[in-house]
Amino acid sequence: MLSTNQKRKIFQTLRGLFAICAVLFIGIWAANLYVDYKSKDFIYCDLQKIPYNKVGLVLGTSKKLANSADNPYFTKRITAAYELYKAKKIQYIIVSGDNGNKHYNEPQDMKQDLMDLGVPEHVIFLDYAGFRTLDSVFRAKQIFDQDSITIISQEFHNQRAVYIAQYLGLNAIGYNAKDVNSTFGRKTIFREKLARVKVIIDQLIAKGPKYLGDKHTLPN
Repeated sequence: MLSTNQKRKIFQTLRGLFAICAVLFIGIWAANLYVDYKSKDFIYCDLQKIPYNKVGLVLGTSKKLANSADNPYFTKRITAAYELYKAKKIQYIIVSGDNGNKHYNEPQDMKQDLMDLGVPEHVIFLDYAGFRTLDSVFRAKQIFDQDSITIISQEFHNQRAVYIAQYLGLNAIGYNAKDVNSTFGRKTIFREKLARVKVIIDQLIAKGPKYLGDKHTLPN
């Protein structure tokens, strides 16, 4: 049987754990609410209403899932980029993603699928160092020398990317690719909630991209 002192210690431990969980929950909730609020006026899902920008930035993801099936996030982003280009809402497209090794090349996959839809090769520019959303947005400004851009991804991703662009001093709007059904996307949405905490931390510590490299000049 536990002594009074042991019971007190257990209670204090549980109370401390509860306080930590409460702080974490409030932090995650506040970070998500803040990112939503800051980006809400710059996110579009209507092709007719979105303003023109010279350059669209497609945020990368893998073309295939672990089971070799098509990744719907990838497919829908490519479709959204094509819609913008066809509607003359963008003139050039930067495809930014991970090219970690010779067998994995998100930018090349995006370029090929855009070309298969009819987008000319000469308007597509590849960013092989878009390892994170922060890297893709940062490099659009610093490497591709853009001061205004249309970001193309799903809504939850666009909100975070536009928020990043704002604190980096890049004028950005987001065009929402069609979302993925809730059952498939549940894990992604959970990761996104944590990613928004990370983006606030990145802002506070002024975190930069993993790699910069030489500048690329886009046509006027």
